[in-house]
Amino acid sequence: MTRVYILRHGNTFDKGDVVTRVGGRTDLPLSVSGLGQAEKLSEHFADLGVSFDMAFCSPLQRTKQTAQIALKTQAEEVDLKVLPFLVEIDYGPDENRPEEEVLARIGDDALRAWEEEGVPPNGWHIDPHAVIGRWQEFFASAPKKFPGKTLLVVTSNGIARFALKALADQGAGADLKLKTAAYGVFDVTDEGQPLMLSWNVRP
Repeated sequence: MTRVYILRHGNTFDKGDVVTRVGGRTDLPLSVSGLGQAEKLSEHFADLGVSFDMAFCSPLQRTKQTAQIALKTQAEEVDLKVLPFLVEIDYGPDENRPEEEVLARIGDDALRAWEEEGVPPNGWHIDPHAVIGRWQEFFASAPKKFPGKTLLVVTSNGIARFALKALADQGAGADLKLKTAAYGVFDVTDEGQPLMLSWNVRP
């Protein structure tokens, strides 16, 4: 089995900040609390004795920072590779807009469809089938490229949710939204079939 940890980056806003919908066109660094979350992840993985053989992140600095900090307690240096498909979605007219403005534009039903089913609201730039396909390709190639290894994948909420849709049962019963600094664990068979062991684990 190849084991894959899919991790959402840490916070990009702190208490008192105006929270906006940050997509792929907004390259924010981790906030103070986000840096703390990444440090906690590093300690958490060390306490669990998790040893990563390879790591991946998106081109966005919030995912790079999270990965680099989370990996710093590893006994040996872990290569970190950027995978473009992991970059967060483009929220179109709602990119970097306050959440109340986003909700006023798209409405409760559209937001619920996104959160519960992964159906993007009008104006958001994402092809769910394409993203699901990229996750399926990643899972299929992992046991061939990294047989028996443990991989860390750091991405954003809009992309992470579609890893569940790449499963045979499409993540039935799981909350698609991955919390900040939370992760899921998957075992991938030699045939490239992923099995979810856990989801939304946060230290």
